[in-house]
Amino acid sequence: MYHSVLSQDLPTPKLHQLLMSAVVPRPICFASTLDAEGNPNLSPFSFFNIFGANPPLLIFSPARRGRDNTVKHTYENVKEVAEVVINVVNYAMVEQTSLASSDFPKGVNEFVKAGFTMLASDTVKPFRVAEAPVQMECKVLQVIETGPNGGAGNLVLCEVIKTHIKADLLNEKGLIDPFKLDPVSRLGGDWYGRAKEGLFELPKPLTFTGIGVDYFPKEVQHSFVLTGNDLGKLGSLETPPTEAEILHQKNQLSVGIGTHEVHQLAKNLIDHQQVPQAAALLLAYH
Repeated sequence: MYHSVLSQDLPTPKLHQLLMSAVVPRPICFASTLDAEGNPNLSPFSFFNIFGANPPLLIFSPARRGRDNTVKHTYENVKEVAEVVINVVNYAMVEQTSLASSDFPKGVNEFVKAGFTMLASDTVKPFRVAEAPVQMECKVLQVIETGPNGGAGNLVLCEVIKTHIKADLLNEKGLIDPFKLDPVSRLGGDWYGRAKEGLFELPKPLTFTGIGVDYFPKEVQHSFVLTGNDLGKLGSLETPPTEAEILHQKNQLSVGIGTHEVHQLAKNLIDHQQVPQAAALLLAYH
């Protein structure tokens, strides 16, 4: 017994959801680009894979948006500056990567919003993501538009010029250890896969734009206690804490409490899904 449908009989959003849930798991391309004015852009795509080694060829697709048929900044950028850095996403940075997918206005630096470090590339103009375990500097060979309507793909064909791999990921044979890499993948809806442990959910910020990691003081952004995923959750809040919420947390703070202790309290709140309270606590202290 099958549930069978013709593609032409389904609305594009429904067909998109069906395909995204069936063709899984998909690796994630975390693409760093520049526009003609040199403004950085950073965005993840799961329409992505490797398609050859001689030449080393990667393809990803910043598809046209189904809801309004607009195109992504990444698509515009690779047509202006035909270079891209494709960064591999692992579990330690997945929350920040999701935050970078927010629909920020053109010219907004997602490195800053998502709390990532910009690292100069050796052979191309776009920056690498310093936190990414693997970074591939690429030249864009061709962009193939598959159609003019919402949901149509834009295939970006990239040749890998130089690859950077964090040394501690390599085993004694010089190969990447998949357990140390700890990669994540996309499935349908809000579902992700973690190679080491299985599936987990992470809501994608489609209907709102997060406040960004840069909303918080530098002491929070560079915390020795809060992880990248903690920062990603804080930056993904739709609205910042109110003055009343911040004042409430301030009144709860013990006299003389130190930064490490406050950040640990905030982390505990985040671990228990109390992210707004953690944000208010951090802003109250700093």
